[in-house]
Amino acid sequence: MHLIILLLFLSFSVQAEIFQWIDEEGDKHFSDKPHRDAKIFQLNKTYSYYQVKKIYDGDTLLLMSGQKVRLLGVNTPEVEGRNKLAQAGGEEAKQWLLARLKNQKIRLEKDAEKKDKYGRLLAHVFTEDKQHINLELVKTGLASVNVYPPSLKYTGELLKAEQQAEQKIIGIWARPEYAVKPVEDIISGAFKGWQRVSGKVKSVHHARKYSYLKLSDYFSLKIAQQSLEFFPELESYIGKKIEVRGWIKRYKNKYSLFVRHSSAIK
Repeated sequence: MHLIILLLFLSFSVQAEIFQWIDEEGDKHFSDKPHRDAKIFQLNKTYSYYQVKKIYDGDTLLLMSGQKVRLLGVNTPEVEGRNKLAQAGGEEAKQWLLARLKNQKIRLEKDAEKKDKYGRLLAHVFTEDKQHINLELVKTGLASVNVYPPSLKYTGELLKAEQQAEQKIIGIWARPEYAVKPVEDIISGAFKGWQRVSGKVKSVHHARKYSYLKLSDYFSLKIAQQSLEFFPELESYIGKKIEVRGWIKRYKNKYSLFVRHSSAIK
């Protein structure tokens, strides 16, 4: 019987349900398929834990194995590095993460996308005492939520935590560098990194690869056609004043902000 349980333990993932029942002769049976009078057999979950070697910034770390990990669903300001300047709140987020993970082991919980274009593992990070580091960064106001479909795990919890941090005006939400900028100010080009922009949606334009929400003659939100399932009908935004969050790109005299999920539009 112990051998059967061990084989089942090795055969099923921690998410799988294993059903147990006792036949008329009193023998126990196990299966991954439901059976009449069966009950779910609870196996203790086992996880792999990793030692952290280095903290690069508030949302990127290095494991002892040499693998870089990028925290899913969140973004913290940049710290000073090669070819990049420090952004307000970046060092604070890095030091917070360093303090939380010092002498700690972590487990990684992945989502739909396993790696980013830089080859970094994408994951939600949990400590041995079950702290969800991604979520804690948002709760303390040190990170904003950055949803990248199809990876949507914990999106609801992250957005709720972000809203509460904003209401408390803590972390980045208290910094003037991340205050909402009227769309009229964007033409000055006085911005860098992650920004918040407000304005009224004037029109919607659909092209072959992208759709655009136009807020002014020089500023639009850019949405890939394959991402439209994560938004309401774009025409429903027309005439509404919105706030959008993300990274602004300039092409000639035009500015755009690429949006992947409706959570970036308030």
